[in-house]
Amino acid sequence: MTPQEKVAAIAGKKGAGSIAALTCYDYPMARLLDEAGIDVLLVGDSLGMVVLGFPDTTHVTLPHILHHLEAVVRAEPKALVIADLPINTYATPEQALETARTLFAAGADAVKLEGGIRQAEKVRAITAAGIPVCGHLGMLPQRVLEEGGYRKKGKTPEQTREILAGATALIEAGVFAIVLESLTPCSAEKITAAIPVPTIGIGCGETTCDGEIAVVTDLLGSYPWFVPPFAKPEANLSQNTLQAASAYISRVRSAKEHGL
Repeated sequence: MTPQEKVAAIAGKKGAGSIAALTCYDYPMARLLDEAGIDVLLVGDSLGMVVLGFPDTTHVTLPHILHHLEAVVRAEPKALVIADLPINTYATPEQALETARTLFAAGADAVKLEGGIRQAEKVRAITAAGIPVCGHLGMLPQRVLEEGGYRKKGKTPEQTREILAGATALIEAGVFAIVLESLTPCSAEKITAAIPVPTIGIGCGETTCDGEIAVVTDLLGSYPWFVPPFAKPEANLSQNTLQAASAYISRVRSAKEHGL
């Protein structure tokens, strides 16, 4: 399928509440998640924390995203592959387009950027070049330092209206979907019902959006040092890894002690 066909398939799920998306940062995980039937793989700047050990996403660079994107696309996934535009790579429409072209050339089917009204011209520049764009509203990780932490959004009618205005601007500029992060369930439901493109929620409660996205390490329980309160692990790979490594260490040392 072409990127446009993949995007159309996701856009066609509006109202179905069935879009399943996960972050992905490497080749084997891309193959496994694609075999499981995932709809969307996001090469997200969350890799800054769960792969590279940075305190937040503001340290992630374009070379970081490209390195992991290229690994993911080598798996030739059937899923839609979206790549984040990292911080400081889309300050102007011209820079946004240049960054998006770089990611698209590296194999991304679409790109994602954070923010609403002030990003509309950048989205318009990218979509005019034929590159699909996914929006991102609500809590914006790239602004965590500006806002002094991670804060729930949509707590008041005014906040919800502001987010909806941002969504409207992004849609008019051509986005095919919008990630909603850390909104109150009521706000997420209202925005989802009010806009014509799919919403993909994270930390917005269940059944409030047209789909969900999770950080893959949260799903697998492979990053135990920080687990968001809304995460729902389906496995405990950190414990499995500790057990496997401990067993290996014991086997190697035992063999040495017995002269094997």
